[in-house]
Amino acid sequence: MGATRWQTVRHHVLPYALPGIFTGMILTLSRAIGEAALLILLGAFLYVTYVPTSLKDNFTVIPLQIFDWATKPQEGFATIASAAILVLLGILLILNAAAIALRSRFQMRW
Repeated sequence: MGATRWQTVRHHVLPYALPGIFTGMILTLSRAIGEAALLILLGAFLYVTYVPTSLKDNFTVIPLQIFDWATKPQEGFATIASAAILVLLGILLILNAAAIALRSRFQMRW
């Protein structure tokens, strides 16, 4: 109808695809946060006693740190593990709410 490929993509394809793209990205990020196995495979250590300063420093992940704290026999570690679980759950809920908000904001009404 006279439009170039880029005009067709920009005006018709992207506006209808953006809600699904945004939702998929955020839900994938939420799932990656909850899954520790992949991060452990990539080189996370059980316990890091210092703050990493560069991308090449050793690191740990929250699920692995929670597991380490939960297996400690001292009483205070159970409280810390519970607090970390709540922080992780809060992050996941915020990301899922953002996915729903983005999907509803950019979704085209017929």
